[in-house]
Amino acid sequence: MTRNKKILIGAIVVVVGAGLVYANLRFKRQAGVTVQAEGIQKRDLEAIVSASGKIRPKRQVNITSEVSGRVTRLAVNEGDRVKTGQFLIQVDPRTLTSAVERGDASLQTQRAALQQARTQVEAARTNLALAEQSLKRQQELWNKQLTTRESLERSENELKVREAEVRTRESEITAAEQRIRQLSADLDSAKYNLSRVTIQSPITGIVTRRNVEEGETAVVGFTNNPSVVLLTIADMSVIEAEIEVDETDIPTVQIGHKAKITIDAIPDKKFDGRVTEIGNSPIQAASTAGNQQATNFRVVVTLVDQIPEVRPGFTCTAEITTATRSKAVTVPIQAMAVRELVFDRGGNIVRAPRDEKKKRRPIEPVASAETLPAGQTRKETEGVFVFRNDTAAFVPVKTGIAGDRYFEVLSGLNEGDRVITGPLASVRGLADGDRVKLDTKPAAPESKKQ
Repeated sequence: MTRNKKILIGAIVVVVGAGLVYANLRFKRQAGVTVQAEGIQKRDLEAIVSASGKIRPKRQVNITSEVSGRVTRLAVNEGDRVKTGQFLIQVDPRTLTSAVERGDASLQTQRAALQQARTQVEAARTNLALAEQSLKRQQELWNKQLTTRESLERSENELKVREAEVRTRESEITAAEQRIRQLSADLDSAKYNLSRVTIQSPITGIVTRRNVEEGETAVVGFTNNPSVVLLTIADMSVIEAEIEVDETDIPTVQIGHKAKITIDAIPDKKFDGRVTEIGNSPIQAASTAGNQQATNFRVVVTLVDQIPEVRPGFTCTAEITTATRSKAVTVPIQAMAVRELVFDRGGNIVRAPRDEKKKRRPIEPVASAETLPAGQTRKETEGVFVFRNDTAAFVPVKTGIAGDRYFEVLSGLNEGDRVITGPLASVRGLADGDRVKLDTKPAAPESKKQ
């Protein structure tokens, strides 16, 4: 075969191949892509906010010692149920008992001193009365010229001395009474300290943690210091789930919203609850270098029923129902798309001619806003593709709450409209007015609530 014949045969093959490709593309363009569609229906919707967290008791008390000393008695173990006022721990009382005895002895001594001071006051008052009588006699004798000036002045000076003595003795009584009040207060304080060596349960609950053994030393400290906490008692009659909700979901969560709680340790059950507390400040999380932490808020859900098998610290997941709709017009979530549309001054959509649509696909760059006629603007619009006369018509929609599979439609669609739901690649590539054909495969059954 000559070189020219080979070239000719190759050219024929290329022309035929190009023709086949062109014919195939033209056929697809005329027939349209195969898509799946779903009819718009009314459904019951629930908007759910899901978040994870920990189970905790509504009331939990950390038991610490208010006095330092060796633990001499320990009456409970972890898991024990205790009642209010029940004995828990005793710290060695010997040092504080001695302090009480010393205080009592000092008080008794001071009371004896007070009694002595009162006796001295009585004696001083008696001496004062005698001095007053002596001065009176000397004044009468002086008036009759029967005594000397020296005797009269001696009686006057004696009276002044006795008056000063009475005042001194009375001040001693006042000081003794003040001293007794001080010693009484010291004794009461010592007795109070002695009473604190015996620790009783402040609440009815379960001992969830015991950090001390008999013979160890209890130290005074704050309850937020784990090293000084002896016991932890939790009142499990009211149980809460403390969860962390993302900042984007917080505006929809309100006090009183119903919730379903799933506890990882009890996977086969769901427990009812209600939102009882919503944090106003974000949870402070330790940030690591190069990682941006998500902003979460603390939300507390109180469980309705008691759960005997639950323990504080169990991991849980809460599904909070933030909104419900009955018989709402809905659209499948996968049908939603975003396209750039042109609007006139009145807010009406300006649709491009069909020939112009063929020139540019949705994934290609669009012209800038400066190329539009005066009064027209282009903006991204959320909507769906509705199947109409074998074409895909893009219709802007306004949505409300979101369920697991469906959005509530507030405007833009009516019951009975058929929206294109897939395949995903086809929906992404669709443009307003494209020809499409429906997939005839039956759709999977849907759940009652979406």
